Amino acid sequence: MRKKINKRDIIIAGITMLAGLFLGWLFFHSTGSDATESQIAEVNGEAAHDHEAHDDEEITYTCSMHPQIKQDKPGLCPICAMDLVPMESLDSEGEHVDPNEIQMTESALALASIQTNEVQRGAPEKEIHLMGKVQADERKVSALTARFGGRIEKLYVNYTGQKVRKGEKLGTIYSPDLINAQKELLEASLHKETNPDFYRSARTRLKLWDLTEEQIEAIENRGETKSYFDILSPASGTVTKRHVSVGDYLEEGSALFEVVDLSDVWVLFDAYENDLPWISEGDEIKFTAQSIPNDIFSGNVTYIDPFIDPQTRVAEVRVEIDNPDFLFKPEMFVSGILTSEIARNTEQILVPKSSVLWTGKRAVVYVKVPDRETTSFIYREIELGAEAGNFYIVADGLSVGEEIATNGVFKIDAAAQLAGKKSMMNPEEGKRMTGHNHIDGTSMEMTSGSDLEVNTSKANLSGEASDALQPLYSSYLELTEALANDNFENASSSGADMKNAFENIDMGLFHGDAHDIWMTHAVNLEKSLEHVAHHSSIKALRAAYKGMSDAMIALTRSFGTPVDTLFIQYCPMANNDEGANWISDYSEIRNPYFGDMMLACGETQDTIQ
Repeated sequence: MRKKINKRDIIIAGITMLAGLFLGWLFFHSTGSDATESQIAEVNGEAAHDHEAHDDEEITYTCSMHPQIKQDKPGLCPICAMDLVPMESLDSEGEHVDPNEIQMTESALALASIQTNEVQRGAPEKEIHLMGKVQADERKVSALTARFGGRIEKLYVNYTGQKVRKGEKLGTIYSPDLINAQKELLEASLHKETNPDFYRSARTRLKLWDLTEEQIEAIENRGETKSYFDILSPASGTVTKRHVSVGDYLEEGSALFEVVDLSDVWVLFDAYENDLPWISEGDEIKFTAQSIPNDIFSGNVTYIDPFIDPQTRVAEVRVEIDNPDFLFKPEMFVSGILTSEIARNTEQILVPKSSVLWTGKRAVVYVKVPDRETTSFIYREIELGAEAGNFYIVADGLSVGEEIATNGVFKIDAAAQLAGKKSMMNPEEGKRMTGHNHIDGTSMEMTSGSDLEVNTSKANLSGEASDALQPLYSSYLELTEALANDNFENASSSGADMKNAFENIDMGLFHGDAHDIWMTHAVNLEKSLEHVAHHSSIKALRAAYKGMSDAMIALTRSFGTPVDTLFIQYCPMANNDEGANWISDYSEIRNPYFGDMMLACGETQDTIQ
């Protein structure tokens, strides 16, 4: 039987259901909020954890020797195989650290072979290499001329180089004037008691014609004239010139012979302008002669020419040598060394050449910063004085007791440059590298090179590397000669040869410091050679030639010359009157910047052996 549902029961059930739903909503809403907050907290925690992990991943590891190497994890430097270190560890914890300081770990110092020395005072010395020639002593050159007219009847000296003694007969002359002078003497001698002035005048006239007292006495004693008279040598020596032959008729004043006494000779050395401050009278010069091997001679400076030769830009330094055995002959080449000491009674600040990066405009050293747990160096520009052998005199910028890097300086500067800090090639702080080169597959940042000044760090080359540079130098010297000759066609061809020679050089032949130095100079040389084959005028080629010359001079100062002796020359009017240098293989000035217009304009500033 079907039960009838009460309306009241339905209402109560509905109210109960609604109450349950409301209580359920309240419970689950609260629980849901708590869950959301927990989830948010969990998410935030995970995010924080991820952030910390991400920070760990963003730590940059670098090489203290090659700051251009940057990795997101530790490992070995792909260039030098040193352990990479976090970049933060390279920063000093001190409060007063100069932002341009370059800090290096002990392993980096050892790998770069960096050495330091304390700045000290000392007596500057310099060893000057001089080239010269043997010349006759000008004070012992005797020129014999005809004192009266006549005819050469006989010669006893028939060739130059013949040795004669003072008073020896050189020839015989017939002279009507001399016959008349003899007659005058004989007439005057008859009246010498009554007219002594007339007699003395007649004798004096013959003396002025180089007749000796014995010859004059013989005329008087004989009582008759003599038709022929002997020409006597005025000095002992060597006949260097003979101007007459038998039968020549001479007028008064005609040149007859030149006789030079070679028992004493001069050795004249050529000293460049930058060497003159180191040379003083009395300095000893030791020298050798090519024709007298294994013998070393010496002499003291007796004279320094007060004038500079406008063509060769040298002054002559004279040494006087006894030559009793006639070993030294005029025009003989000699090579000398003068060890000079200036400021003997004072001491000056001296630094080794290896410690200086010298650009021609600025001289740079790296000073070790004291009181640092990690060895630290800082860039400093100094003013140099004269060159003193293996040292430079420091005029300003350093103090006694400071410690400077004397070896591996270029690597310190390279590290500063690559890190964007103040450096020799980057004197304005904060200029970062642009562009890149690839070394052994590693990307290296490099400066653009447009504003670079060339460094003069020195390094030794292997024989293979030196041989590889020879074609580069040969084509550069050919280019220099072509520009001096105003020959655009040859200059363009030589420039193309130079570029080809540069591109064929294997950088793998350069090792250690030489590799770093080559890479720096190569940037500038490559830039200047880039369009060498496309210049349409000699003017444009000469503009590019300056960059080539600057780079080649830097290479030469760093590596020496793989060819013969080279001369670094300078013209103050080139490059729009700002001055420019070039390299030549001979000392004569032949200006490639102006050619025939001002071919001899310039001077030699340095000689590279």
